[in-house]
Amino acid sequence: MSDPNDAGFPEAGLSDHRPSEPSLRDRGSSIRRRVLGDAHVDRAGSAADPFQALITDAAWGHVWARDTIPLRERSMITIALLAGLGNDHELALHIRATARTGATEADVMEALLHVAIYAGVPRANHAILVAKQTFAAMARGDLP
Repeated sequence: MSDPNDAGFPEAGLSDHRPSEPSLRDRGSSIRRRVLGDAHVDRAGSAADPFQALITDAAWGHVWARDTIPLRERSMITIALLAGLGNDHELALHIRATARTGATEADVMEALLHVAIYAGVPRANHAILVAKQTFAAMARGDLP
């Protein structure tokens, strides 16, 4: 009989915190800086800010810090979700982060093809425009 408390997700990447291991906040902060860069994280505000703490712990500490899939794939998933939801500002941020995650422009365009099918052509069309503009700015060295 299956465990009713088991959500069906593998436990890899999550462990009980041990004093010798980095805290959730430390893991989240480390991976957030690795993916988005120090300049962005520093501009975003203090980890003492409740909203920044939530993002650092939940998104970066619980999800991005998992070792079950590589950053490249995690980056492409995030880009597809942001595009499908129409979150353009965050989409551009994560496209800029591909310079650190290893996802290529071709990878991003492949992910956006999936957006066209599963979230709609208008969302993908606009996301492709955002991606092209962002990659062009990156090529020129115009980074915030």
